[in-house]
This record gives sequence, C-alpha cells and structure tokens, in this order.
Amino acid sequence: MKLNLFQIEIDGIDKEILRYLMEDARKPILQIANKIGISGAAIHQRLKKLEDAKVISGSKFVINHKVLGYKTMAFIGVYLDKASSNSDAVRELKKIPEVLECHYTTGNWSILIKIICKDNEHLMQLLNKKIQPIEGVSRTETFISLEQQIERQIQL
Repeated sequence: MKLNLFQIEIDGIDKEILRYLMEDARKPILQIANKIGISGAAIHQRLKKLEDAKVISGSKFVINHKVLGYKTMAFIGVYLDKASSNSDAVRELKKIPEVLECHYTTGNWSILIKIICKDNEHLMQLLNKKIQPIEGVSRTETFISLEQQIERQIQL
C-alpha cells in the first residue's frame, strides 16, 4: 500500500483480501490467507493498515428489510427555504429511523434522502408528520423505487 498526497494506492494482495471480505465479511482470515498464499498474521497486518488509512471502516450485516415488512423504498428531494437551514434539517432527519441516507446535493434539491417504509401509507405519514414539518423544509419531491436492480460496492 502506497500513500499519495490525496489518495491511497493498494497492491494486488490488498485487493484480493478486500474482494474476499466484500463477498463475505465473516470469511475466516486463515481461509483467505491459504487462498492467497500468505500468513494469517500478514492478513491481519494488512487489514490494520487499511483500517488506519480509512480504506475500510469495519463490517456489518445486511438486513433484508422486506422480510421485516419494509416494502416501500423512496427517494425524497428536500427543498430548503435557505441553505443555512441545512444543518438543522439534517439534525431532525437523523431522528427519523426510516431515513437510511441523507445527501447534500447540487441541483434543484438541497438534500436527497433515501427512506424505507412498510407501505405507501407509512410513507405518507412520514412525509406529512415528520419530514415536511421540519423547520426550513419548504417542500419535498418523492420518488418511489419500484425495484432495486443493481446493488454493489466499488470494484477492485
């Protein structure tokens, strides 16, 4: 791994390790080590360096929201009355558990959020009672996702 001024260059072994772990973060380190042909200790050292360089930031389980009854995913463009309302609006959006992502954007909206809801009625309740009443929000524009067709991470 090489550190440049603005980015990090990772070598082929680092990429192989990351590919295995992106496929399954619970894959045993020794199994990866055997496939790559280096020691488990070397894998641990490389992972520590990648974490320290902020290339990776932990691992997580992926929850199937549909199995839990959350069947409606939507993207909401949030128009703010003024740019200075952004931090207050984001602070309030963080309080809404159904908000999965929040992006400060260019273009017509100030903020783009991704939310998950049980159904369209739940979506309407969130919009009317939690999102639109936030101080600084002038209006919203909602797009319901009919199907997520691609989900992936960056290819290494």
